[in-house]
Amino acid sequence: MLEQVLKDGIERGHLRLERADGRVRDFGAGTPAGVLQLHDNRAERRVIADPDFMLGQTYMDALWSTPDLRGLLAVLMSNFAHEQATGAKRATQQLLRPLQQWNRRAASRRNVAHHYDLDEQLFRRFLDSDMQYSCAYWPAGTADLETAQAQKRALIRRKLCLSPGQSVLDIGCGWGGLAIELAEQAGAQVVGLTLSEAQARVARDRVRARGLEDQVDIRLQDYRDVPERFDRIVSVGMFEHVGVQYYDAYFAGVRDHLTPEGIALIHTIGRLARPGVTNPWIRRYIFPGGYIPALSEVTAAVERQRLATTDLEVLRLHYGYTLAEWYRRFQAVRDDVVAEKGERFCRMWEFYLAVSEAAFYYRGLVVFHLQLTREPAAAPITRDYLHETAHTGA
Repeated sequence: MLEQVLKDGIERGHLRLERADGRVRDFGAGTPAGVLQLHDNRAERRVIADPDFMLGQTYMDALWSTPDLRGLLAVLMSNFAHEQATGAKRATQQLLRPLQQWNRRAASRRNVAHHYDLDEQLFRRFLDSDMQYSCAYWPAGTADLETAQAQKRALIRRKLCLSPGQSVLDIGCGWGGLAIELAEQAGAQVVGLTLSEAQARVARDRVRARGLEDQVDIRLQDYRDVPERFDRIVSVGMFEHVGVQYYDAYFAGVRDHLTPEGIALIHTIGRLARPGVTNPWIRRYIFPGGYIPALSEVTAAVERQRLATTDLEVLRLHYGYTLAEWYRRFQAVRDDVVAEKGERFCRMWEFYLAVSEAAFYYRGLVVFHLQLTREPAAAPITRDYLHETAHTGA
């Protein structure tokens, strides 16, 4: 059955299927190219029955292997370019979507802890030195992850149009890198929010080490519980954890926490296609409660909350490049992680990084930058300021 699916589906590139009994069959030709090595017949049955979940599950269970995971996923996802759920199954997924994105306060804390409280050292091993766990920015000529992440931070600073002494709310501040940069480079007063105890601890330690306690306040706090107003709001890589049914509450919070002349910058993964559902394997093992929105879902909520979209940029492929570098760095320390966390965990983590990268090349994932204001005149009326390099670190 698997052979028939591959025969009918592989139109781009080449896939070699190697069975446990030694049989080999090739499908297609050219690039991309990949090899699927089956170790157990259960893998074939399970993947055919539920490819969206079982491809990752059976890899974790070591029922199949490949000498090049990124290459194999490139072949599969470029030929089978959309989630395989159809008909009644897709309808059921849509009905269950509110439960899958149940992100009330207690659930949000549990969901964040599931991923971000895993192990600080795990993230240090494959992220850049500033521990930026979001899409980097790769203009032409960018050669390394450190530079790309610095350019991402500089781009966000320019879009915030900061002046010294202004207050900033950083929703989802991670390990504190952006909050620290906004304080040091722009002279801002920053409140950083996270629901991860591990992230809060690391971020506070970094703030103390830089002597910025008077400028940066790291809080273990939900964005819905903040009392103050701010001149600027920034949120990088957090909106994916909000959930569609909470979009109105989120953007109402952005509006209510902005001063009348304030500016917000929302950086989020998005999909170019219509609204969908979260991949079930990603939801189970990586980001419970997570959802990647279509632009139509975001802008509708922005409009309902009477916010003005003063700038919109779609960053294409940048996250794919970022994930490729994370994957490379993870493979360089894989043996160490196996010794600490085991082979099954490493197979889960490398599959997450590789399949996420492929999704930005073949499944229409991008990053949206939405600049929002309460008053349209609050932001510059041209985009010239985005190309200024003085004092940006770019």
